[in-house]
Amino acid sequence: MTEHLSKEYWEQRYADGTTGWDMGVVAPALKQYFDSIEPKDAAILIPGCGNAWEAKYLVEQGFTNITVIDIAEPPVNHLREALGVDAQQQCNVVLGDFFAHAGKYDYIIEQTFFCAIDPALRPAYVKHMAQLLKPKGELAGLLFKTPFDKPGPPYGGTEAEYREVFAGSLNIIEMIPCEHSHPARAGNELFFRAGLLS
Repeated sequence: MTEHLSKEYWEQRYADGTTGWDMGVVAPALKQYFDSIEPKDAAILIPGCGNAWEAKYLVEQGFTNITVIDIAEPPVNHLREALGVDAQQQCNVVLGDFFAHAGKYDYIIEQTFFCAIDPALRPAYVKHMAQLLKPKGELAGLLFKTPFDKPGPPYGGTEAEYREVFAGSLNIIEMIPCEHSHPARAGNELFFRAGLLS
């Protein structure tokens, strides 16, 4: 396990308040995507969920089969408190390692997780996503569309790099410049959807 995937590293980030990836709201592009999902009992996974604004929105919209996972204890504890007992029946909050997680999902949502792990782990990320998706399932979300000069995380990249790492495990349905980014990330994101190879 690399330093930047360790439980201790991320828990220290929360302790220090260095959580610049957290916009404090559901990403507008993902909100729009969620509004197109049917039925409400679709199995949805959000890995590396952090404070999980997306999960909170899904709960508010009546989705009933959400799973979120994070390796760091502070956001997991915070989310459990924020959801309350009733909402936890709709949203299963898991403290654990995504790469050890098992399950089958209709939708897996990418929001700041891919950019948080060491780029050397990206092939393993894609392979595990393929294992977690149901036959007609979809991985969808946001990716930074530029490399970063500073050491990560976050780690950026290009569309060409992403297409290369996805090839062989997942089929990219679309990967386009995001038109509905949070203002702090406007012009710097790609929205994508991917499914299993046919």
